[in-house]
Amino acid sequence: PVCVCFCVNPRVVCFFKSLCVCVSLNPCVCVFLWLVLKCLQARYRAKVFYTHAGCTLVALNPFQPVPDLYSLDVMKEYHCAPQPQESKPHIFIVAEEAYRNVQGQVEPVNQSLVVSGESGAGKTWTSRCLMKYYATVAASSSLMKSQDTVERIEKRVLDSNPIMEAFGNACTLRNSNSSRFGKYIQLQLNRSQLLVGASVQTYLLEKTRVAGQPVNERNFHIFYQMMTGGSDEQRREWKMSHDQHFAWLPNAEKTLEEDCFDETVEAMVHLGINAEKQGHIFRILAGLLQLGNVIFCSAMDESQPCDLEEKSKDFMHRCASLLCVPVEELQTCLRVRTLRAGKQSALFKPCSLADCSVRRDCLAKVIYAQLFEWLVTFINDSICADNSTWCNFIGLLDVYGFECFQFNNLEQLCINYANEKLQQHFVAHYLKAQQEEYVSEGLEWSFVKYQDNQGCLDLIEGIPTGVFSLLNEECLLNRASDAKQFRVRLEKELSDNGSMSWDKFSKQPHFTVAHYAGKVSYQIEGMMEKNKDPVPPELIHLLQKSENPLLHQLFADRDPVGQGTRGLRQVVTVVSKFKNSLENLMKILHSTTPHYTRCIKPNTDCRPLTFKKEEVIMQLEACGIVETIHISRRMCSLKKNSVAVSLSDRVYLPPAAVRSWLVRRAVRRWHRAAIVLQRSWRKWRVSRSPAEDLQEAMPTELDPILRARGSVQLSSIQEPVMVRGWPMGLALASAPTITVSMTATGFQKMMSVMACLNGHCFRSGDYKVETNQFKQGVASIRAQPRGSIKLHYQRSPLLYADLHPDHKRDGVTGLNQILLFLWHKLHY
Repeated sequence: PVCVCFCVNPRVVCFFKSLCVCVSLNPCVCVFLWLVLKCLQARYRAKVFYTHAGCTLVALNPFQPVPDLYSLDVMKEYHCAPQPQESKPHIFIVAEEAYRNVQGQVEPVNQSLVVSGESGAGKTWTSRCLMKYYATVAASSSLMKSQDTVERIEKRVLDSNPIMEAFGNACTLRNSNSSRFGKYIQLQLNRSQLLVGASVQTYLLEKTRVAGQPVNERNFHIFYQMMTGGSDEQRREWKMSHDQHFAWLPNAEKTLEEDCFDETVEAMVHLGINAEKQGHIFRILAGLLQLGNVIFCSAMDESQPCDLEEKSKDFMHRCASLLCVPVEELQTCLRVRTLRAGKQSALFKPCSLADCSVRRDCLAKVIYAQLFEWLVTFINDSICADNSTWCNFIGLLDVYGFECFQFNNLEQLCINYANEKLQQHFVAHYLKAQQEEYVSEGLEWSFVKYQDNQGCLDLIEGIPTGVFSLLNEECLLNRASDAKQFRVRLEKELSDNGSMSWDKFSKQPHFTVAHYAGKVSYQIEGMMEKNKDPVPPELIHLLQKSENPLLHQLFADRDPVGQGTRGLRQVVTVVSKFKNSLENLMKILHSTTPHYTRCIKPNTDCRPLTFKKEEVIMQLEACGIVETIHISRRMCSLKKNSVAVSLSDRVYLPPAAVRSWLVRRAVRRWHRAAIVLQRSWRKWRVSRSPAEDLQEAMPTELDPILRARGSVQLSSIQEPVMVRGWPMGLALASAPTITVSMTATGFQKMMSVMACLNGHCFRSGDYKVETNQFKQGVASIRAQPRGSIKLHYQRSPLLYADLHPDHKRDGVTGLNQILLFLWHKLHY
């Protein structure tokens, strides 16, 4: 498609042509995407890294420290602001809005802050800033507890971050501090909205990274922290010499800011992990590093177990010593498979060379996964408050971004499935709700055809023929995995789904899924084994015999077989556990008020203040910003008040700035009309008093037309008085001194009421307008009316009053005559 809308510069037209082809958008949406792109680029050059886009806050990663951007003074500024939304865009605005919703008990009271974006976009840093904000704001004014107790809670909540990042984050090609797991942190608040605790839920740790790292990437941070920060005494205890090289520790010469061992140890101390437990943890980790250096070689006799390389024998002894298990049993478990024949007898079969390496890696992965799970449980026990002490929470969701690599397998399928679920939640909550609000307000609006990813979700999670269901069924069959056979079955069962395709010329069995953020090709080879995630029972038996108290505790209650009497049919697969945990997360999100922050990565090289348009465009399309901007633009839905935005302008007016401009223009017009009404009203009052007009206007019975028009009830009079043909402001001006409570629904009606009450229609000093919504700092207009005056009105042919002629008289008289005269004067 060729974009010609508003384009006068040939270079702009050429840019639109390439942009439309690149992101497959229609030309009109392409214009808005270009405007957003120019806005973000201009603000990024000016070192402004936050921008509002509808209900979403867009955060650009500066890739460099920004002084005083997240200081304590800045926190106080946003926390104390009467209307934080009117301040400069900042992550603290999102945090404060959620906090005030909890304070005002706006249903649903519990809040969720969803931080999304691709790897390296700044999700972890954003989540860290949010936790720091709440730990500062929600704990600084405690009157119920001592300051020491408050600081202890704050410190423990914040200290959970460095521990989880050390054990769950790693340096990748895209990000030096990439979260290799998902987490949802619930900050628990008491009835006074003070922070009293927190809890952490984790999802899908990438434990395969322990035993195998992609090219030019690193293992988890904690291993490098031990190498660079451990003392000489500790290294001797860990059997790690300074000149030793570890196969599972690539790029060890690369020094990162995250390699801060002292910070991790200090956080452990604050959370209650004493020196003894720390020693057990670090010995286990050191044992895994020694295990990675164990290399097997083929035996001379095929009937015998595989041998160890000469150098590997020393590594095997070190590993067994650090894990506190017998070295002979460790070697046997890695090289010999135990086959059960009934309940009593057992057969021993030597493993192949490949199987020995698989069992070695499996041992490392299961130990690290159990250790990580124990750490999360310990953190929760340390920082979680009793159920009786907290009543509401604010949740922080930090999940992996959408992933598409050269080779993608089960991990990427689960990660992208999670992003699909979150995208659907975003669409359901904002895009649909926003359009329904426009319709309810009576705006001339045509629905935006936003991208619906339900077809992709049905493809992955559908029952009984979804990818997950078929994968689980294949894993339950007692037969060797066959990638080609599974690909044939996928094609047979799912060929009708438009979200799946295949490359018939590819030699490797695979399938391609059309996600909302783009197509991803998944390799089938090895997918079934990863889904089964089998752990040989003899390895569990070995670890249960460990003399390391912590390692023994990790596996003491674990069933070595894990399948019961029915074999593999009792196995809980990886995708089943992940799907169940994700469904529980979505239930929590649906029961809370969500707030969205989209982190954008300006360039893939992580260079400061470098903005690459093509990369940013892809991220804007992938995270739903295009649909957000398209729906939020009221300028195209208000035909009478449309605003033309020049493409040559360097500053782009957001979909909120245009609406604000339209409201200000309308209010100024109301103000001018109110001044004219005020002058005429003063002249007319000289010859006629309000009491006489009220007496004349009192009807004997209610006119059906009057009932349809609405009424004003004055509480100081015995019987309700129906005032015909009076604009609301003039009716209140003649009312006695009373307190008026009122409710207005809808944005336009609210602005009309406020303009009328503040339009100088009353005598100076005789009135005072207060809204109970803003007094408590909650931007809501749902408060029910209280008092004895009820105001009802509808839109009329006149802009500023309801016209109801008196049919008993000739023409229009009294107040209506004045209003009609003014209306003609204003319009003609």
